[in-house]
Amino acid sequence: MPELLSGLIIEVPEAEPAVGELRMRLDPVAALGVPAHVTALFPFVDPASIDADVLNRVAEVARASRPFDYRFSRTGWFGDDVLYLAPDDPAPFRDLTIRLAEAFPAWPPYGGQFAEVVPHLTIGDKAGRDVLLDAERSARAYGPVAGRAERLTLMAQLPDGRWSYPGRWMLGRG
Repeated sequence: MPELLSGLIIEVPEAEPAVGELRMRLDPVAALGVPAHVTALFPFVDPASIDADVLNRVAEVARASRPFDYRFSRTGWFGDDVLYLAPDDPAPFRDLTIRLAEAFPAWPPYGGQFAEVVPHLTIGDKAGRDVLLDAERSARAYGPVAGRAERLTLMAQLPDGRWSYPGRWMLGRG
């Protein structure tokens, strides 16, 4: 049986009208219950190991983090395989990731795979370049997406592959 995963995210519900349908077709995790989001820390603790101590430490980081406004007005790419919305100001997302990584040093962002954290909202992953180019045109035609990050969400994978929401914390309040 494959190892189950968890992660901490900032949900971006304002992006659903712009990219929700695209994500359902082009981002495999969308159909499994993962909403439009920017990843704060992934991978995270094995869902079976999420205990009161882990939850309290996440709450402490959330309490120490202020809510912030965001705006996504452009797209970006990782190679030819991943299309995403890019935040106009990635710093608040990146700062939250840094704080979480400091609180959970055993769980570096993206498993330590990348030297730099690039905050992003995935639209499509490995769906084919031409399909992703069409999706990019659609996302751009919608126009900017703006909102306010007020909550940190813990998602955990279930044995059937779907994702659950075992915790949510208000930024600035824990």
